[in-house]
Amino acid sequence: MNNLPFTIVGNLTRDPELRFTPSGVAVVKFTVAHSPRKLDKESGTWVDGEPTFLDCTAWRGLAENISESLSQGNRVIVTGTLRTERWETDAAEKRSRMVLDVDSCGPELTWATAKVKKMQRSQGNQGGPADDPWATASRTRPTSPTASSAGSTRGRSLGPADDPWTTTVKRPTTAASSTGTRHEDEEPPF
Repeated sequence: MNNLPFTIVGNLTRDPELRFTPSGVAVVKFTVAHSPRKLDKESGTWVDGEPTFLDCTAWRGLAENISESLSQGNRVIVTGTLRTERWETDAAEKRSRMVLDVDSCGPELTWATAKVKKMQRSQGNQGGPADDPWATASRTRPTSPTASSAGSTRGRSLGPADDPWTTTVKRPTTAASSTGTRHEDEEPPF
């Protein structure tokens, strides 16, 4: 598969929106606005150019860390894989948008400071609580009976049970032990 790596530097347009899938996997959505600055030669001042808005999605531990660390207006550097989402409206109009599947994200430190705090994660049942559901969690997304044999939801309608943006799921009481890396067979249920 040909992935298009992409990096954007910009500001968060609102607080990251953290949700959990019915199986308890964290997913966060946020939008980054990039406004190029250019020198207006007539006035000698810097002015904002036309802004670009990019929707971003991150999964698992990365999703939780983004939600806990960043807020509206923060300047960030985000890297990931750029892809196009296509769909058709009820009126049969074709629509599309660019989405960044986030691999890494952090504050941009030109005009700000940040204090890095390393996350403490349990190591499975070795030293961690025996009832920690994240310590033994699978890194693959469960497949539904209506999904294709590859486990993908591409090409099928997602029901309310698949949508973490409309389904309320209680967050586990312990921190996630997996990374924020998104796997090929996963896609955002929104």
